[in-house]
Amino acid sequence: MGRYTGPSCRLCRREGIKLYLKGERCYTPKCAIERRGYAPGQHGQMKKKLSEYGIQLREKQKAKRIYGILENQFKIYFERATKQKGVTGENLLRLLELRLDNVVYRLGFAKSRAQARQIVRHGHIEVNGKKVTIPSYQVRAKDVIAVREKSRELEFFKEMAELGRTRIVPEWLSVNYDTLTGEVLRVPNREDIDVPVQEHLIVELYSK
Repeated sequence: MGRYTGPSCRLCRREGIKLYLKGERCYTPKCAIERRGYAPGQHGQMKKKLSEYGIQLREKQKAKRIYGILENQFKIYFERATKQKGVTGENLLRLLELRLDNVVYRLGFAKSRAQARQIVRHGHIEVNGKKVTIPSYQVRAKDVIAVREKSRELEFFKEMAELGRTRIVPEWLSVNYDTLTGEVLRVPNREDIDVPVQEHLIVELYSK
């Protein structure tokens, strides 16, 4: 599957908000939004009034970029969300939150979702005692996610264990940084998902 390989900061500038795609850098004055808080390109500083469609499209693009997925995969998630009971928009965000790479990031085992995706692909993560190398793997309530034992001695994960102790872990997860092990306590509610996305606009976009 293809993957966006351009500058991450350009995506934040395009959406006009911090998407926290580069981990710690996003919290420093080096953040592109702090230095150039306008859209990229020759006409980036011109203020444009978006149409209803444009507003809906920007919300979809924002969600895709936050979770690091492309159009076809995003559409598959939306179709799955429509088939589930409950509110489609909330179902969509819940499916995205339960991706393994996102859970690894939420647990504090990586500085960004992109880094978490790489960690999973390189075989450093196991779910319920079995190695999983698929970033889109859907975790479930009561699943145990852990850094593999032989990977815990790597300097990177030792650093993550120290940094993780200063992070706030969502209430639907629990984590032990001594063993670099986490558990999905329950499926997240909409209140648990702190992404700056108005999911109802995405539903409206796909409903046209």
